[in-house]
Amino acid sequence: MVAEVTFRATEQTSHSRFHVVMAAVFVLIAFGSFTPTYWSPVIFGPVSLPPIVHLHGALLFSWTLLYLLQTGLVATGRLRRHQAFGLFGIALFSLICCSILATRLILLRLEVQQGFGEAGRRFSALALCSLPLLIGFFAAAIANNRRPEIHRRLMYLLMVGLMIPALARIFLVLLKPAGALGPPPPVVVVFPTLTAALLIVVAMVRERRQERRIHPVTLYGGLILLLWTLAIVPFSSTPAWLATIHALEKIAG
Repeated sequence: MVAEVTFRATEQTSHSRFHVVMAAVFVLIAFGSFTPTYWSPVIFGPVSLPPIVHLHGALLFSWTLLYLLQTGLVATGRLRRHQAFGLFGIALFSLICCSILATRLILLRLEVQQGFGEAGRRFSALALCSLPLLIGFFAAAIANNRRPEIHRRLMYLLMVGLMIPALARIFLVLLKPAGALGPPPPVVVVFPTLTAALLIVVAMVRERRQERRIHPVTLYGGLILLLWTLAIVPFSSTPAWLATIHALEKIAG
């Protein structure tokens, strides 16, 4: 019995350390990837962006820092404080969802005014069609808050999903043709998604080594995340999506 308790404590410590390290990686990705296209223009030069973009960025950057804090609290055994911050996290995530919708529709309006309406509508699918999946991961994580082995894995998958737009910034900077104007085609999400898959593979390899199996949440949740995101590319050109985004435009005024 003592040996079993010791093993479980060691396993829990290993889980906590892994998630703290990966939370720090998420922070580096989130902040570093936006340096060329956001932080540098904001800090070193005049930038003309709608206020909602700055609010949206502040919410998302705050979320990555909160995730780092939360993993740190678990690693140090401060579970009550972790739970207290979890209530704040629910409110913050709700605001993030609203900001994703509002930011994309406001930017779409500007793209329409600039003559990039059709490209903007297709590009909007990447953010807006990803939103239901991210909400699903978060809702499932909250529903399983008393089952830490499931809760932490769902939160990890949520963070991987949020890293895809950040990783896309890197590819856009490196691969965007000179003089290209307007929103890129939705296919640009493919390489960032495949890169984000490496973050899931890291978790799978760790689980295989530490637990001798890959947890079903990591395996099937990771597959759902990747397939859902990649499926948005063809869906963005369907009449169903175009009708949906036109309806959202009308609601937004």
